[in-house]
Amino acid sequence: MGEEGNLVQQGMESKKKMEVKGNMELKSTVNEFGDGVSWYRGKVLGKGSYGSVYLANLKNPKSKNRYLPSVMAVKSAEVSVSGTIQKEREVLNNIKGCPYVIRCFGDETTTGVNGIMAYNLLLEYGSGGTLAERIKKLGNRGLPEFEVRCYTRSMLRGLNYIHAIGYVHCDMKPDNILLVPNTRNLSTEFRAKIGDLGLAKRENQSKKRRLEPYWRGTPIYLSPEAVADNVQEFPADIWALGCIVLEMLTGIPLWNRNEDVDSEDVLRKIGEGHELPKIPGDLSKEARDFLKGCFVRNPRYRMTAEMLLIHSFVEGLCDDDGVEEELEEVEDILEVDSMQLVTETDDEYSCSEEDWSCISEEDDSLDYWSEDDTEITEDEMPSCSAEEDNIKSRRKDEH
Repeated sequence: MGEEGNLVQQGMESKKKMEVKGNMELKSTVNEFGDGVSWYRGKVLGKGSYGSVYLANLKNPKSKNRYLPSVMAVKSAEVSVSGTIQKEREVLNNIKGCPYVIRCFGDETTTGVNGIMAYNLLLEYGSGGTLAERIKKLGNRGLPEFEVRCYTRSMLRGLNYIHAIGYVHCDMKPDNILLVPNTRNLSTEFRAKIGDLGLAKRENQSKKRRLEPYWRGTPIYLSPEAVADNVQEFPADIWALGCIVLEMLTGIPLWNRNEDVDSEDVLRKIGEGHELPKIPGDLSKEARDFLKGCFVRNPRYRMTAEMLLIHSFVEGLCDDDGVEEELEEVEDILEVDSMQLVTETDDEYSCSEEDWSCISEEDDSLDYWSEDDTEITEDEMPSCSAEEDNIKSRRKDEH
């Protein structure tokens, strides 16, 4: 074999070694946190500030006694920095039962190949991806208005339920809306479901938060009162919903319409500039009127989720009330006691410095939250039905 042949052979061997190394690195990354008792960890679906989300498949999907769906999304983080994910588990446990919120099947701890102990939240898989991905796919053309109306109604129903139970989401944005297939021949192929409730808080949870330089969420979806006064209650979620609806209709994030602006510029526009979002004149009358109801600067006069649900923009759609996708009739593991990890220090969740302020690689946005948030146990929480009955009773008295 000549010199040229030797070079070719060496090149092939080198390529094989690189492929083997690449496969080993990929396998190591995928199994960084290990597999569950009854499920295998698959590819990475996404990475966020507080953990990574993986696709997971059951080891024995044909088992008649299983309590998990055959395919799931598993949100994982090292136990030492899993406080936000553990909090999300508690929130989902208290608001379960709504078909417009991502379903939770429980939690589990695993050990990775390097001995890393991880906390895992087992969640419903949104095979349609995120709303952000759907918007990005269509470029800056925006989604068809009919599709926007359907997704908007689903989000409103989810928010109305979350608010009725007494929670504020605090981080409504397209990345946190999952698209789950509809199982019947309805108006759209997918239904929008609200996810990522790790930053959610109880209404009026802490009065002293108003004096602190902390807010939760992503700058371009923050309401004026959140930026100026550190107040995030139900109206803040409605403002964020308006931002999402406008982004769906135009394909462009609200404050990035004319120029690229950084987070500080966005905060100044929202909190100090007293600037209201510009609603394009080429949108339908119903869409413009709906957005005006969301973008009222004074939160006391902003429309509620309940009010917006009867707005003409979301009326007249094919009704999917009570239509829940087929999750193979699996038992909800939340009915079974699961282990609560003891990773707190001084009765507070321990979080790394990155958990307090982090920059998203995708949108160069900041996420903040305050450690003063009081953790509420299930025993302290009223039942969903009782809370809703109380709210309905108060509304009748007001009228």
